[in-house]
Amino acid sequence: MRTIADLHVHTKYSRATSRDMTLPVMAKWAQKKGIDILGTGDFTHPAHFKAIEKELASIGGGLFTLKTEAKEKTATRFVLSAEISSIYKQGDKTRKIHSLVFMPDIEAVRKFNSELARRGNIASDGRPILGVSAKELLKLALDASKDAVLIPAHAWTPWFSVFGSKSGFDSIEECFEELTPHVFAIETGLSSNPAMNRRISRLDTIALISNSDAHSPSKLGREANVLAGEPDYFEMMRAIKARDPKKFLFTIEFFPEEGKYHHDGHRSCGVSLTPAETKKRGSMCPVCGKELTIGVSSRVEELSDRPEDASEKGFIPSKAVIPLEEIIAEAFDKGVNTKGVKAEYERIIEKATEFEVLLDMPDEEIRKIANERVAEGVIKVRQGEVSIVPGFDGEFGKIKIFSKAEPPSPKGPSQMGLV
Repeated sequence: MRTIADLHVHTKYSRATSRDMTLPVMAKWAQKKGIDILGTGDFTHPAHFKAIEKELASIGGGLFTLKTEAKEKTATRFVLSAEISSIYKQGDKTRKIHSLVFMPDIEAVRKFNSELARRGNIASDGRPILGVSAKELLKLALDASKDAVLIPAHAWTPWFSVFGSKSGFDSIEECFEELTPHVFAIETGLSSNPAMNRRISRLDTIALISNSDAHSPSKLGREANVLAGEPDYFEMMRAIKARDPKKFLFTIEFFPEEGKYHHDGHRSCGVSLTPAETKKRGSMCPVCGKELTIGVSSRVEELSDRPEDASEKGFIPSKAVIPLEEIIAEAFDKGVNTKGVKAEYERIIEKATEFEVLLDMPDEEIRKIANERVAEGVIKVRQGEVSIVPGFDGEFGKIKIFSKAEPPSPKGPSQMGLV
């Protein structure tokens, strides 16, 4: 048995987030996706914390379920989670670091929130912006509970991360100093994958986790972590920290080129450059002369001490996926949010969860429950047969499964009503 955990999400209280990101709706979508454990997201926000207290029931071991589903074996389990933005000066440079914080119980969250409220406005946004260093934030978390965990979020994002090209550090030790031993994992983010991170030997003792950072229900699980058995909060954190391949099985990944900061570039000028091109041309936009946003690939290249083809042997493996709705949309040459695509998605997941379809189901079984071209798309993605125009400077990459020579399927079990 396995558990799929997506530990970084946001709620309707965060900026630019769907009003549907509530605990009940997230739980419903988690079941569609096949996600077993979700982060609550945004526990620092007073209104969402009230919702957590009102709507969730503890089932022990640092896990919670909706009170309305407390007796159901298939109930979505939650861990108490939040993302916090720290903006502060260190080493004559302004640092902008996003951190994920996890707590084992309500009382620890209450204590932690109280301390944060003394240092800034935690009611302004689900992801509050505070003038508290990442190191101080870790200390406050550990003061609230010895079992609290802080993990640097989307560790390579240029503007807001521990290794970001614009405002980050060159090492975890530089950021957290004497508290570094408490930081046992980083979140790789959508624009990097484990293989890229493993080019940096200093990260060999650091676990690499992946989460969706979802701002809408359908984006849940676009990245996630897969663990053996049914771990509680404490077992899950121990498995991640130990990097035990028998307990921490693999991560589910975006194709990193699809992430919106994979390459260097300047979006307003339509300029996208590889690390080699930037090294040759320089860090200024060749069109307007302004500074480029140096992306994840270049930043990894800068800090790496291993070649691109360095072996990942001995590390936790990963599997790249494309969300099922996106595969359906390309198969039918329709928008992801069109009625027909939504109908096909719902029809398929009546028979299996999304992750069962994407990861587990034999090819012949997929063909039995899905439109032929959709099934072909799922199989192509499993085999890595995709083409991608990499993302840059806030622009998501463009991923294609089918070539122009492969026309959309003219028939299928749910082609009626495609719009």
